[in-house]
Amino acid sequence: MDNKEFSKQLEERTKRFAIEIIRLSTSLPITPEAKVIKYQITKSGISIGANYREANRSRSKADFKNKITI
Repeated sequence: MDNKEFSKQLEERTKRFAIEIIRLSTSLPITPEAKVIKYQITKSGISIGANYREANRSRSKADFKNKITI
């Protein structure tokens, strides 16, 4: 497997993960405590894929390294 293929597969996996996180958060009860958890789990679960995709579109290896560490 080359880097481009691995990159595409990882982007797809992070996208599926984000969708599953959203499904999980919508299944939580509607209570004040659950709202806090829903917000945090959704925000952090979705950011994984977004940060990876942003790093993949970097302009240099140094830029990629900087963005992937976020």
